[in-house]
Amino acid sequence: MEIEQHETPAPPKTKIVVVLRDDLESWQAVNVTAFLVSGLPTADPDIIGQEYLDADGVAYLPMFRQPVLVLSATDEVLTAAHGRAVARGMPLSVFTSDLFATGNDHDNRAAVRAVETAKLDLVGIALHGGKNQVDKVIKGAVMYR
Repeated sequence: MEIEQHETPAPPKTKIVVVLRDDLESWQAVNVTAFLVSGLPTADPDIIGQEYLDADGVAYLPMFRQPVLVLSATDEVLTAAHGRAVARGMPLSVFTSDLFATGNDHDNRAAVRAVETAKLDLVGIALHGGKNQVDKVIKGAVMYR
């Protein structure tokens, strides 16, 4: 089987970023990240690449075209980032502490719906947008460790 040769694409002009509250347990951080990024392609389907094929021709699902940066932040920085994203009208995903106690999408949406924007107990957000715009929104967040 011959491997296709392609030009290296230009670096993306956008960023995918997840910001997690800095006090999450490891299992929570992984779970929250998975949930948060799952919503991003609904706002921009072009962030998904093509399917993967191995040398035997077995197909695998496509993934994001670019890396996902995972950052952490204090509650204050996370809340401020959320506020900036909302004020800029950026599409974003949210995960609140209430969602740890639910077990399905219906209850998740009801838990978020029950709380005013300014009172959401955020544990994470995910967003995709222009690099400069995203950088301004996530100001104060640091690489997740």
